[in-house]
Amino acid sequence: MVEIVDRVESNGDTPVAAQLELNFALRQKRQFSAKLRSGAEVSVHLPRGPVLRGGDRLLTSDGMLVEVIAAPEALLQVEASNPGELARMAYHLGNRHVAVEVGAGFLRIAEDAVLQQMLVGLGATVRRVVAAFEPEAGAYAFGHRHGEDNNRPGRIHEYNGGPATGSQ
Repeated sequence: MVEIVDRVESNGDTPVAAQLELNFALRQKRQFSAKLRSGAEVSVHLPRGPVLRGGDRLLTSDGMLVEVIAAPEALLQVEASNPGELARMAYHLGNRHVAVEVGAGFLRIAEDAVLQQMLVGLGATVRRVVAAFEPEAGAYAFGHRHGEDNNRPGRIHEYNGGPATGSQ
């Protein structure tokens, strides 16, 4: 079994030996099992760091370079009658700590019937789409640091309801 052990910085010019297609839920994890596009099984054991994004490069224990592909998944695309209304929709989603992808004139979120009903009630047009999901990294994407990831983009935070310390 192929073992993926680290992320590598790459300008995209270095050829990859394999591709690993992952949905957003898996791209948030550090340890999991999956299959390369070739069908080969992989075991992923990454150090702490930001969420994996489409185009990121990973390194296997034997030196192979693997490209991350953001898998298409079922999403809700949110549109509004004007930019102010769309901003209002984004506010309500952010207030619920929902991962949101911001596009030109739309927002995308993971399919969720409760959120869909809320958005329609707020006046949004909501439709189902299948696309790669690349939500925003969060408010602290380039200013908030976590130890060793000083030069990496921000990570999406999971909120567990614990007290906020404000120390990082």
